[in-house]
Amino acid sequence: MLVDTLGVSGRVAQTGRGKRSVVSQPDREMSLDIEQALKSAGLQVTAQRLAVYRAVVAAPHAVTDDICQTVKSELGVISRQAVYDALSVMTEHGIIRRIQPAGSSARYEKRVDNHHHLVCRECSALIDVNCAIGEAPCLAIDDDHGYQIDEAEVTFWGVCPSCQKRS
Repeated sequence: MLVDTLGVSGRVAQTGRGKRSVVSQPDREMSLDIEQALKSAGLQVTAQRLAVYRAVVAAPHAVTDDICQTVKSELGVISRQAVYDALSVMTEHGIIRRIQPAGSSARYEKRVDNHHHLVCRECSALIDVNCAIGEAPCLAIDDDHGYQIDEAEVTFWGVCPSCQKRS
C-alpha cells in the first residue's frame, strides 16, 4: 500500500512495500509540479504515473525497459503494461515527450519544448540540442503541398567524442 509517495506531509516518504526514503525539497517541488500537470490534463494522479514521471526525469532519453526497472525498484510491483499506459497518456497530453530516432527503440524525456537531438552512430548516445531558430517548425521547405506545417523533427547524427577517441 502506498501511504505518502510524494512526501508532502513531511521529509520522509513511504513508498511501496513499506520502504522509506528521504524526500528533498526539489523532489517535493517536482512532485507537486507533476501533480498539477496531471490534474490540468484531466488525468488522475496515481502512484504509478508519479513513479514513471520520476523515472523519466532521472534518466532522460531512457527506453521503456529501463523506465520499467526504475519504477519497479521504487514501487515494488507494477506491470509492464501499466508503465506503457502511463508513458502513453503522459505523452498524449504533452507532459513528457516520446522520441524514436531511426533504427532505435522509443525513448522518453521530460523536455517538451522545441529542441532537437544529436545521436552517436557508434554507441547510440543521445543528447538534446537547442533549436537554432528557436520556434517550430525550424525548417522551411520550398513547397508545403497545402499542409499547415507546425513541427519538424530534426535529428543530427555523428560520432561522439568518446567514440572518436576509441577510433
